[in-house]
Amino acid sequence: MNIKLFDRWDISQIIINEPGLKEYINIKSVIVPRSSGRHTHVRFHKNKYSIVERLMNRIMIPGHKGKTHRISSGHCSGKSIQVYNIVEKAFGIIEKRTNKNPIEVFVAAVENAAPREEITTIEYGGARYPQAVECSPQRRIDLALRFMTQGAYQSSFRSRKKIEESIADEIIFAYNLDNKSTAIAKKLELERQSDASR
Repeated sequence: MNIKLFDRWDISQIIINEPGLKEYINIKSVIVPRSSGRHTHVRFHKNKYSIVERLMNRIMIPGHKGKTHRISSGHCSGKSIQVYNIVEKAFGIIEKRTNKNPIEVFVAAVENAAPREEITTIEYGGARYPQAVECSPQRRIDLALRFMTQGAYQSSFRSRKKIEESIADEIIFAYNLDNKSTAIAKKLELERQSDASR
């Protein structure tokens, strides 16, 4: 039986192009992408959640940048039905603008925005040095979703722009590998820093 996501979009034909992320981007067929934390007690089982549900969870708690979390933290209430409606509207906007399946656009955007390398700090002889390290596939997706939602949240906070429009813009820019996307800009910055720290 072919189940459509949000009872609107078919995800059975979507192909994940990057081999390293195939096991970690879950595009299983569900009508409502909401599992209510079924796998939270098992470590690393977040890849059993639908990638759309992981986006929804990240929108509920986008994380803070700088000291603005004192102002913004009250807005993140964690109401799942509100986030469900936001994501559905955002995917509707993506479908109108691109004339493509929005889930396919979103999966490609996550693949494009996932950083391959980052930097960590190592201590050697009492001094600290930055060291380039490869990102694990799970962390690559976590970082891509975090950068997307933080970029969307920052562009809609204290402005007339609605959050669903901001999320749609962020996903479309990441899909097109445009530097207007916060996720793409952050990815390039991380990879540039890691290249300099070899």
